[in-house]
Amino acid sequence: MTVRTAAATLTGLPAYLYDLAALRAHAAEVRAALPARVELYYAAKANPEAPLLAALRGLVDGYEVSSGGELTHVHAAVPDAPLAFGGPGKSPEEIAAALRLPAVRRWHVESERELRALAAAADRPVDVLLRANLPVGDGALDGVALAMGGRPTPFGMDPDRIEDCLALLASPGFERLRLRGIHAHLASGLPATELLRLAERIVGWSAGLAARHGFPLHEVNVGGGMAVDYADPEARFDWTAFGRGLADLLDRHPALGTLRIEPGRALTAYCGWYATEVLDVKHSHGEAFAVVRGGTHHLRTPATRGHSQPFTVLPVDHWPHPWPRPTATGTRITVSGQLCTPKDVLAARAPVAELRAGDRLLFAMAGAYGWNISHHEFLMHPRPSFHYLDDGA
Repeated sequence: MTVRTAAATLTGLPAYLYDLAALRAHAAEVRAALPARVELYYAAKANPEAPLLAALRGLVDGYEVSSGGELTHVHAAVPDAPLAFGGPGKSPEEIAAALRLPAVRRWHVESERELRALAAAADRPVDVLLRANLPVGDGALDGVALAMGGRPTPFGMDPDRIEDCLALLASPGFERLRLRGIHAHLASGLPATELLRLAERIVGWSAGLAARHGFPLHEVNVGGGMAVDYADPEARFDWTAFGRGLADLLDRHPALGTLRIEPGRALTAYCGWYATEVLDVKHSHGEAFAVVRGGTHHLRTPATRGHSQPFTVLPVDHWPHPWPRPTATGTRITVSGQLCTPKDVLAARAPVAELRAGDRLLFAMAGAYGWNISHHEFLMHPRPSFHYLDDGA
């Protein structure tokens, strides 16, 4: 059954629909574009639905988790999968829980405090990457909507703090912590050319650090951040060019063992849809509005990123009521949800040939940062249903 057919016939809207076969096919294409020395981890924060995690098993080398809750959930969904534990605020309880799991193969250490806490709690060898907040200069991150580095942020450590951590790792009491390399996820939403430039800077800086301090650079993790264009669903991140660029980078750094990337949104965004029903069509001060079941308490991404979620109209000819059917024809329409806030907008002034109360809307690119980041309890509307389509199983 296709996603469109399922969305047109489902009862119990709103609903999330995930195409697991499409997800596996996309992940396989990504993996094929990458050099052998590049490890592909999935950033589970983008969408931690257990069927999606399981569908990616064997196509990714592991999963990045950023909390104790994600750690427990992902390990239960894919119990044999390697995990990398990140996040800027690891609590003592989370550190203890992660130390109990052999599946946690890497720690992304965000601060000196965290390094000290991990050393004090570790009862076994622990492989760590120090997360660096590198100055990139040249306006490389100007205009980036979501920057985690290259400027003052709570993520990672400035270069001088990295130096302090290296001194700590060589001191008594830190023997169980094994330095594997550097982690530096600096920004999200970048095309392949810009992401490659950042990777060049991260690897170059890491290699220089290793040379100065005389430690082997086993790994560098350059994070994720691959662009997803909601305004043009057909535009995709150029994985082929990115893979070629990473191969060239690795050729220039033969001493580097492994380069790791951690995409999230760019892996799962395209495999998910949000289907709902138009409750009303209204006109206000010369503009048309469609009010749908659900809204940003189910799919928060368009509100947080300030974009219009792309959608398709699924016409429903049956109109069971005796009163006239509210309709908008040949106009631009704003699609809003049921919340009592003007920010509850899924799409703003989107062109439609015709949209009627009772029609269905199928929002594309809803496979990442949708349900899992939404404010579910505001106004206490019913939750959506979830459906996993897998014609390739």
